[in-house]
Amino acid sequence: MILQPPKLMKAAQVKHYGDIDEMVSVEDSVIVPSLEDELIIKEKISPAFKSVIKKDRETHMIIKTLAVSLAPGDNRVLSGRTRYLQGPPSLPYVPGGDCCGVVVDPGNSTYFQKGDVVAARFTVAPRRAMAEYASVSSSVCEKVDTKKITPEEAAALASASPAVVLSERIRPNERVLILGAGGGVGSHLCQLARMKGASYICGLSREPQRLLDAPLSCDDAIDYTQENIYESKKYQQEPFDTIIDLACGGWPQLVENRRHKLPSIVKPASQGGRYITITSDTPYFDASSFFHIIGIFLLKPLRRYILSRLFTRKSLPTFTSIMDCLPETRDVMTKTMNLANEGKLQAVIDGPYPMDTEGVRKAFHTLQSRHPKGKVVVKVADL
Repeated sequence: MILQPPKLMKAAQVKHYGDIDEMVSVEDSVIVPSLEDELIIKEKISPAFKSVIKKDRETHMIIKTLAVSLAPGDNRVLSGRTRYLQGPPSLPYVPGGDCCGVVVDPGNSTYFQKGDVVAARFTVAPRRAMAEYASVSSSVCEKVDTKKITPEEAAALASASPAVVLSERIRPNERVLILGAGGGVGSHLCQLARMKGASYICGLSREPQRLLDAPLSCDDAIDYTQENIYESKKYQQEPFDTIIDLACGGWPQLVENRRHKLPSIVKPASQGGRYITITSDTPYFDASSFFHIIGIFLLKPLRRYILSRLFTRKSLPTFTSIMDCLPETRDVMTKTMNLANEGKLQAVIDGPYPMDTEGVRKAFHTLQSRHPKGKVVVKVADL
């Protein structure tokens, strides 16, 4: 028989959209989630959801949370600008979606059992994890070997799993420029790019020495506050094969340089040059309506995709946006954990921050600064 968790728990709470210090706190009397919570919400929306109770029981489970890793989406949700896309069904809400914890109720899962330590990532929106207990989707979870990976590292790796997807696009012997190389995803992509055979890796960061040191081990690192990479004579003469933009705004800069007929730091599409991004042009985009979302995620990327392949092949690289790069399956999580278990990928953590109001606010401020030293992690409990 599965032991029931308590009725109340400690959890981070976001009262409303707005300022971190005004809206974010840690409370002691938050209701513990159950596997029936989502079903109740869905049944209120439509009676048709009653027929999928068995399916939901197979894809959701309750964990006792050990650590939570914040993602850029956490601050976007808090800002209120993406409420139409990622907004919570009600306020207050529990933030955080990428986490590590111990299974206390596996539902109908046949893969996970009570007592398994798992890493989980969020699917639609980063919510419900920064608490003593959380509901997670078992379809995007993987078991954690705690002899090789700590809970804090597991949460960070789950949150950095887009790096695994991006690394699979890197070709052997490529010269690669990574924008945002010192951040949560970038700190892990630098490691994987070398493993995938990149011959030369350059990263941009406010702290370039971090990029040169292990485990990132870039060949070159540039402090973008001191030097404009797009005006670098060195890289205009020896352009990159691929730019991977994790920081926002790289494509408009390339277009602007083309308009002024300046030499490019990346090869054009006609020579195999590529620009790959998982971000929009700005970190805090407006997704408050259906039309905004279509413009950001479909129309603008599609236009650039077509133009870069048909009309600007001799002056710009091909443009590829994979903002929704993670499938709702376990595959990527399995690959990520296997790489860590094999010593090929090392978690890079900013923190961990304590699970109290001051600690959680500091974690959010670090994320908001857009200059974390790896993945921002909050430690919720000991294993």
